[in-house]
Amino acid sequence: MESSKDISRLIEIMAALRNPETGCPWDIVQTFETIKPYTIEEAYEVSDAIERNDMDDLCDELGDLLLQVVFHARMAEEAGDFAFGDVVEAITRKMIRRHPHVFARSDADTPDAVKIQWDAIKQAEKRERAERRAARGISEDFKSGFLGSVQRSFPALTEALKLQERAAKVGFDWSSPEPILDKIEEEIGELREALKSGDRAKVSDELGDLIFAVVNIGRHVKADPEQSLRGTNTKFRRRFGHIETTLEAEGETLEAATLERMEDLWQAAKAIERQLG
Repeated sequence: MESSKDISRLIEIMAALRNPETGCPWDIVQTFETIKPYTIEEAYEVSDAIERNDMDDLCDELGDLLLQVVFHARMAEEAGDFAFGDVVEAITRKMIRRHPHVFARSDADTPDAVKIQWDAIKQAEKRERAERRAARGISEDFKSGFLGSVQRSFPALTEALKLQERAAKVGFDWSSPEPILDKIEEEIGELREALKSGDRAKVSDELGDLIFAVVNIGRHVKADPEQSLRGTNTKFRRRFGHIETTLEAEGETLEAATLERMEDLWQAAKAIERQLG
């Protein structure tokens, strides 16, 4: 079998991999649950390629992400639920429906008007989906309440941000960043007390409260917490890399270096960054 730019070839390849008699032993035994972590991982790798502005990697990672879609669709087809074509039809129908200002008649001719129209259409779709679920006997309890529209499947930082944004729509929000700083200091104090108690469950609970408050101030100053943390991760990699390469150049190893020595090199890395602006 040869490669192709036609999506049908990828679908054929996945079908062959899942063939119970002649397919790949690993692919055959996979389920939605076992594949789910790979799907999330591939989405993050797409994001990483974008941040690095690496178009070669982006092309490759988008292919990996597309494979995940095909994989899930194949398993659903085997179970008699839906096939890849149904996935494509569903998203094309949704995009056409949500863009009447492009594909039909609509008075939405500004970004704000389009946003209002989009939200109204989404609400109608949610009602229809709820009706279909009810007809199939599927519970909607996980989507109940005002915050029910916030997906629990988001990464925790993103979920926290979405919950706060949702609550803010009805006025449950801080008026400015300053009180949030006070809240952060309060949560730090509670975390200190939890650490003194030695209660690991309490420590975990207070740590979560602290992170939630930090996400809140990020929202108020319009700094996405996920992207902010990702930037810090990159900075940490760069500075730690300086420690490692410097030690190697001097014939030392990370394992043998003292904490004090590594801290000195860390500060040196920070100084270099400041000089470079």
